[in-house]
Amino acid sequence: MPRTKKWTIEDSENLYRVSRWGAGYFEIGENGNLHVTPDPSNTGMRIDFRAVLEEIKQEGIQFPVVVRFHDILRTQVSLLNSTFQNTMAEAKYQGQYRGVYPVKVNQMREVVEEIVDAGTPFNYGLEAGSKAELLTAMAMNTNPDSLTILNGYKDQEFMRLALLNLKLGRKTIVVIEKFSELVLLVKIAKELDIKPLVGLRSKMTVKGRGKWESSGGDRAKFGLTISEIIGAARYLETHEMAESLILLHFHIGSQLTDIRAVKESISEGAMIYSELHKMGYKLEYVDVGGGLGIDYDGSQSTNDSSRNYSMQEYVADIVYGMQQVCDLENVPHPTLVSESGRAITAHHSCVITQVVGEIKAHSIGIPTDKQADEHVLLTDIRELAELIDSQDNLQEIFNDASQYKEQALSAFKLRVISLEELAKIETLYWQIMETLQLRLKTAEFIPEEMQELPFNLSSQYLCNFSVFQSAADTWAIDQVLPVVPLTRMNEKPTINCSLVDITCDSDGKLDQFISDDGLSNVIPMHNIKPDEEYYVGLFLTGAYQDVMGDMHNLFGRLNEVHIFSYDDDPEDFYIEEIVAGSSVENVLSIMQYNPNSMAQGIKKLIDTHVSKGEMKPREGVKWTDFYENCLKGYTYLKTTD
Repeated sequence: MPRTKKWTIEDSENLYRVSRWGAGYFEIGENGNLHVTPDPSNTGMRIDFRAVLEEIKQEGIQFPVVVRFHDILRTQVSLLNSTFQNTMAEAKYQGQYRGVYPVKVNQMREVVEEIVDAGTPFNYGLEAGSKAELLTAMAMNTNPDSLTILNGYKDQEFMRLALLNLKLGRKTIVVIEKFSELVLLVKIAKELDIKPLVGLRSKMTVKGRGKWESSGGDRAKFGLTISEIIGAARYLETHEMAESLILLHFHIGSQLTDIRAVKESISEGAMIYSELHKMGYKLEYVDVGGGLGIDYDGSQSTNDSSRNYSMQEYVADIVYGMQQVCDLENVPHPTLVSESGRAITAHHSCVITQVVGEIKAHSIGIPTDKQADEHVLLTDIRELAELIDSQDNLQEIFNDASQYKEQALSAFKLRVISLEELAKIETLYWQIMETLQLRLKTAEFIPEEMQELPFNLSSQYLCNFSVFQSAADTWAIDQVLPVVPLTRMNEKPTINCSLVDITCDSDGKLDQFISDDGLSNVIPMHNIKPDEEYYVGLFLTGAYQDVMGDMHNLFGRLNEVHIFSYDDDPEDFYIEEIVAGSSVENVLSIMQYNPNSMAQGIKKLIDTHVSKGEMKPREGVKWTDFYENCLKGYTYLKTTD
């Protein structure tokens, strides 16, 4: 008998593709644990995720948790800016790069603070698309040499805040999304006697690639047509503010999957800039918008959850594309601006949840011993189960077993067979399906009807989290997020499963996973040991997922753990900050409940039972305390005492 090949971490890498989506930050260690390298240029600094889990537990922090690796944020900020600077130097590009981080991608204070601090040497600024984000940018972006770009629709208050920020010495550029905004800005600027800095957003004919391709084209929500751009420029000229027009902005979509879309947009945008410049409008900046994608599934393709280019290629196409058009048109190279939020934040954050149970496709069943007076359907399916190993026509076995099961259900409804006989038939049916699945693994051809067997027989791992709070895009737009066990990857995973959350909604599940064939509705995981906790990570959640979650079933924000790398620490990291997630009181208050009044009401009710002798006073006090403690507690399952 040949020995079964031992499972290796290379096998796990082929399965989970960590190195392909991990961008150098994540890899599988020799010990089978997931490892984190916060700065891929310093491979000597490596964090074992098991050590992170152990410290979280030692600190008494309840799962699920968001884990933020702040050094990954800093590395990505540096990488993007350095890539632009190096590419410009190589190309002898005569302009500069002044990137901005779009606050909407992740508005968490700790995230914005870290990005601003890491971006200071590069004069890296912020982009705001709402009044609240503008107020944030005004407080955070204090570097007078960085830009504050203002997108989105604006009212009078928004315009006044923008002009105040400009008066405070900040380079604040108001991007006009529709012509009426320009009229309003000019009016308020004259009232306040503050010369504005104006950008015009072009409604591009080029469309992006991927889920957000509708951001471009004639039906785009934002932007001005070419005639409106010319009209806006002349309107400024009429009001003696032509020199205020300093930026052209365009954006063709988030998570661009195909580099050709970038090339096409740069070519069109560069021509618009050149023509405006030759018309006498001396723009200084061209803002190429966002769109720099993330390879969520590791396929390096044009799939919606991937990209077919690198950051280096993306930057090179922008720099060289702009340079080529400007040189041909004999206009100056503008300072380039980009708004790459997803690429900056996605990798730094992950959600860690504990598997708290397994929901099997079918139970073990009941004994199926032959009885003298049993129904013929039960006899027939038992004989089929006994003969399956000697039969070659797997399709016929599948069809017969399925027919017996359907007939048995109809017979039960007509009271022809008993509930126990129905249970025996179901038990035999699932035994047959499991045997078929094993035999199909070596089959050369699998009939279409039987291709669903692996999914139908798969388990569901119950995980202590809410999809709607922590992975909203997987539910809303079928975004694929990498899912990986954090330990035991030197062992063969033997359980095919999907993941379900603890909400009472059937949509609260993850059933799209990375696989060699593109996507699979199951993922292999390890069996759950009764004496060992099993943790799973959802990765690349730092962009949008942190801020888009809702409170379905009143599950609130997760506890957060902020990790910094530290070479002198034995584990190469320390927990810099713990941010408590939502308590039950928090989420109830948001929904207009009064937790104090609720507690008082329950106490009165308990006191009534005590006064009637239906509950002892000491017991009443304990139940009152228990209710109040639950109000103060975490909204998720408490898996440890």
